[in-house]
Amino acid sequence: MSKPNVLILRAPGTNCDAETAFAFEQAGAAAETLHINRLLENPSLFQRFQILCIPGGFSYGDDLGAGRIFGNQIQHHLDAELSRFKADGKLILGICNGFQVLMKSPVLLAPDAEHGPAATLTLNDSGRYHDCWVRLETHGHKCVFLNGIERMYLPVAHAEGKFVTRNEAVLQQLDAAGQLVLRYVHADNPNGAMADVAGVCDPTGRVLGLMPHPERHIDPTQHPRWTRGEAGPVGDGLQMFRNAVGYFS
Repeated sequence: MSKPNVLILRAPGTNCDAETAFAFEQAGAAAETLHINRLLENPSLFQRFQILCIPGGFSYGDDLGAGRIFGNQIQHHLDAELSRFKADGKLILGICNGFQVLMKSPVLLAPDAEHGPAATLTLNDSGRYHDCWVRLETHGHKCVFLNGIERMYLPVAHAEGKFVTRNEAVLQQLDAAGQLVLRYVHADNPNGAMADVAGVCDPTGRVLGLMPHPERHIDPTQHPRWTRGEAGPVGDGLQMFRNAVGYFS
């Protein structure tokens, strides 16, 4: 079978596109990086791809808030194409800033007509940028990207990664629906996220946003203590990309 085609969608300020493309290629996909302007000029380009990934960085400098400008572009100019992309059974992944972008658009969690967004990502409790490694646990079996994964050790690097819902009832609804699929081991929660949430999927399980960076741990030598023998045979993040590729096999 031919390799699935992955669109790595970047904007001014994106800085994790090359390593994200490399991670997908290591997992067996064919990755192509495009600037958001190319999609705005020709939205039909989406039809060439089976997987969309919005990587990390600081899109548009996070000038109006992390991911907001990029998310607004998607919502107001590419919503029809993204809706068709999802309806066709394809996959969407947002990593760090990409997660923030998805949260600022209706792609991941559809807003309520009366009350607005169900959740957002806001400033870390510490009020500062965090760059560290964290332990993670998966919850449930809904998400395609996390299939067969129980635990991961991945780096985070963000200042606005705290997941908060509109109210406690929304948090319970998302939890009951199995959408709070990735959580920090409590002591490793770097931002104060509600319920230690590190990643959220949509109701289909085919759209995932997460704050940690799986593309930064696909090789054992990327583990911060690999010389001490603590790394596994492959990096913990690689299986996520393999799952995405395997979904189309």
